[in-house]
Amino acid sequence: MGFCDGDRRVLRELAKRVAEIADQPVMATRTQRWVAHNALRSTYPMMLTFPEGAWCELMPPAALTCTDERARGIEAELRRRIYGFEHFDDDTVVVKEWVVYKAIRSTGWGLEAHWIPSTEARGARHFDPVIHEPADLAKLRHPRISCDEEASRQAHAELQELFGDILTVKLAGVKHVSYHLMSQYTALRGLEEVMVDMIAEPRMLHDAMAFLEAGHHSILRQYRDLRLLELNNDNTYHSSGGNGHTDELPLPDCDPQQVRPQDMWCSAEAQELAQVSPEHHAEFVLPYEKRLLAPFGLNGYGCCEDLTRKLDDVFTIPQLRRISIAPWANVEVCAAKLRGQYLFSWKPNPAHLVGRFDGEAVRQYVRHTVRAARSHGCVLEMILKDTHTCEHHPERFDAWTRIAREVIREEAGEPTQG
Repeated sequence: MGFCDGDRRVLRELAKRVAEIADQPVMATRTQRWVAHNALRSTYPMMLTFPEGAWCELMPPAALTCTDERARGIEAELRRRIYGFEHFDDDTVVVKEWVVYKAIRSTGWGLEAHWIPSTEARGARHFDPVIHEPADLAKLRHPRISCDEEASRQAHAELQELFGDILTVKLAGVKHVSYHLMSQYTALRGLEEVMVDMIAEPRMLHDAMAFLEAGHHSILRQYRDLRLLELNNDNTYHSSGGNGHTDELPLPDCDPQQVRPQDMWCSAEAQELAQVSPEHHAEFVLPYEKRLLAPFGLNGYGCCEDLTRKLDDVFTIPQLRRISIAPWANVEVCAAKLRGQYLFSWKPNPAHLVGRFDGEAVRQYVRHTVRAARSHGCVLEMILKDTHTCEHHPERFDAWTRIAREVIREEAGEPTQG
């Protein structure tokens, strides 16, 4: 379909600015530091910022100038890269590339989740279960995967023609693999219903997890057969925060034309079980997740759930590298357990960005975790995310990252190169 002349000019100018940023020596330095960090060779704290839900406040829709909806989506992503570099004092790597993802199709799981929407524009929706009894599990189906190669080539060609002389335009299949069994099932069964099932219908819950596990194994096989898996040892987002920069993957015998799970990062999480006991977590979801993660080269686990009391079970995950430490986790206990054996992927509390911004409170809060991590030789990364609002004070992100950077320098000094 192409883009109108006005939109083309806007996108090309933004792409040029992104390329300029990506070419700065600091980006190569950051990449080297991430490689050392992800390989557990450096204990210097790293930091990433993901405004997520607050992007609409940092960059309101009215700030976009393109007219076509597709062009506006590309514009927003380019502007976010530029904004982050110009405002956040973190370790984000801006890359000189644009990834066009292949047109991959799925027949679905046989049932679709239903929701009761909120009356508020950004309010929480409510579960509307479609699975009510064990017999309903028979309605589920394993997805069949296909790829529209012609549509994929056309999409790549269009972006290549738009700014392929400025950015490297890549056509990619599946770069991010992550498993969310409880999120998937509670969307169909309901969260409260799943909690009750642990006591009243444990067989039903195990049957559901087994079916989803088998389905995801089937999807992975189809990805391999269709040659859709792509290397993600680069700036690809990993787990619930972080990136894939590593020199440990792919394995030496990897064929780039036939990427295998063992050449890739993967992850899983079970936030819906945040409030259940370690025993129930270990019974109802972890065994299924472990088998799904087993084929992959490096794995991450967790998101916003507090894993403090579940870490001994989490440590049994094969090839585990990155562990999410939630805002409500006990950082001292976690640090003593992780030490330097895993990436301590700390998620600071985003609530500091709402209400009255207290810079000194942020300083002491960050310092507490940095010191706890350093006292136990942890490989710490701070991932500021789940920030659904900053109450229209974008400068709070700037201030938070600046304060965190000051604390890192005060506690750890200046980083070494690579």
